[in-house]
This record gives sequence, structure tokens and C-alpha cells, in this order.
Amino acid sequence: MKLSEALLAEFLHEASSTRKLLEVVPFEKADFKPHEKSMSLERLATHVAEISGWWKECLTNDELDFSKGDYSPKVITSTAEILALHDDLVEKAKVILSNVAEEEFNKPWTMRNGDQIYFTMPKAAVVRTWCLNHWYHHRGQLTVYLRLLNVKLPGMYGPTADDSAK
Repeated sequence: MKLSEALLAEFLHEASSTRKLLEVVPFEKADFKPHEKSMSLERLATHVAEISGWWKECLTNDELDFSKGDYSPKVITSTAEILALHDDLVEKAKVILSNVAEEEFNKPWTMRNGDQIYFTMPKAAVVRTWCLNHWYHHRGQLTVYLRLLNVKLPGMYGPTADDSAK
């Protein structure tokens, strides 16, 4: 199995789980923060959805230079909006992973802000750490926010405590 095929299979499985989580985000509590230094619920949920779009930056480009970008965080106000964003980015990532040449994973990729280089590593490591592990990390944070808000958590790897509650 090619690396792109293995990554695509994992990505699609996890995208389905992520969608289940995004479906239950209560946007009426969008400003909720469990701590003053934490992101708001809306910002965190949006970040979780946006990470699906990072495959483009990591596999079709050789670097991400923050000094050249004009990124501004999206403001999402509803379940429909966040699911549309997530679904769109998942479809784009599917195309990228289905068409990427295997040798692309061996090329170096750099994250920088102008002259300041944060890191350079092979794209295979970048997609694992930034496109997948980073996604899982923030998804875990989101489940904590939802638990604190008494939102029933969907099963992503099997039943949750909510499923077994009587």
C-alpha cells in the first residue's frame, strides 16, 4: 500500500468522526471558554474544521510563510456553516491525497515567518504531525469543552459514557 493510500484511509475515517463531533457543537454557547487563556468554543470548533484544509499547504507547497499570507480566522455561527466548511475541505483533501505522487512525501517542507524558520522536515512527517496529530489534539480539546457544557458526546472509537448512561 502506498503512503498516500494509507493516509487517505486514516483521514477519511477520522473525518467522519470529526464530523460527528462538529454536529453537536452548541453555537448558542460560541463564546464559552473553560479558561481565560483558552480559545472560545466557536474558534476551537472552527480550527478543528479548518485543519482538514492543511493537506493543500503541506503537500502542494514546499513551505508555509506566515509573512506572505493574509489569513484571518473564519467566524462560524451555525452547525450548517461548520459542516459545510468541514465537508468542503475534506473533499479537497481527498483529491490531493488521491493524486499526490509518492515521492512528494520525501521532499522537505518549511514553516516560517519571513526569515524566522520554525522547522523544516520531510512532508511525510509534516502531514502526520500537522494534518493528523494536530487535528486529534484539538479534537480532544473540543470533547472537553463539550463535556463541560453537558453536551452528549458522539462515539468516535466506540461507545461513549453517554451511550452507556441509563
